[in-house]
Amino acid sequence: MSAPDPLVAVVTDLRGETDDLVGLLSRVPAGSWRAPTPAVGWTVHDQVTHLASFDEICRLAVTDADAFGRERKAVLARGDDFPDRLVEEHRGLARAEARHWFARSRRRLLAALAAADGSARVPWFGPDMSVTSAATARLMETWAHGRDIADALGVPQPPTDRLKHVAHLGVRTRAFSYALRDLTAPEVPVRVELAAPSGATWTWGPEGVDDWVTGTAEDFCLVVAQRRHLTDTHLAATAGAAREWLTIAQAFAGAPGPGRVATTRT
Repeated sequence: MSAPDPLVAVVTDLRGETDDLVGLLSRVPAGSWRAPTPAVGWTVHDQVTHLASFDEICRLAVTDADAFGRERKAVLARGDDFPDRLVEEHRGLARAEARHWFARSRRRLLAALAAADGSARVPWFGPDMSVTSAATARLMETWAHGRDIADALGVPQPPTDRLKHVAHLGVRTRAFSYALRDLTAPEVPVRVELAAPSGATWTWGPEGVDDWVTGTAEDFCLVVAQRRHLTDTHLAATAGAAREWLTIAQAFAGAPGPGRVATTRT
């Protein structure tokens, strides 16, 4: 029996994550679309238009590298804070327009991803990556921005085993997190053992090493997506390489993120 196509698996889970977010947005009261979220300066409306913008840009990366190159140049011309500039430009959109834009851009992106070769390389704002990795990054972004919206509204966002994609991306971007800050990643391996929402155990890295991280998959994903400060989770990490990594972990491209401010004492 052949192994499942990794891209098919990611796109299937991206559809599921999209459905969850669309369901959440359908319950947002009209007056709450301009409510602030934990991302400083961003409202629920901003979170939605950010996703729509980068869905369109990602689709270009997958389908037309030249057009993506022109779009990337235009986006980067806005400065290092280009994500903030982009959401500012779309704050005049009505709530219904923002929702429809996200639905349309996501539908077109999913179609482009489903038709692509998962191993093909595509350009991005960081290093080039495979189409499968691009789909994984969109899943991570969907979940992370959905979490910001859920936190703003004070509603739960139950974790699912789709988080395995986010956790895998978080592990794979360990060296990238250092490079973003002009630092050299330690060469020592780190063992990561996470409790999945289903009760399974997910692991990365060799057994028996001195540096390790343990905890729930949800907490790990919140940290690598910079949605929680490490001290506001129940993750355990050894001093040294493991804990140092978690203090700068960043699973998304762009400028080094500031992370979230701790709300509990260390």
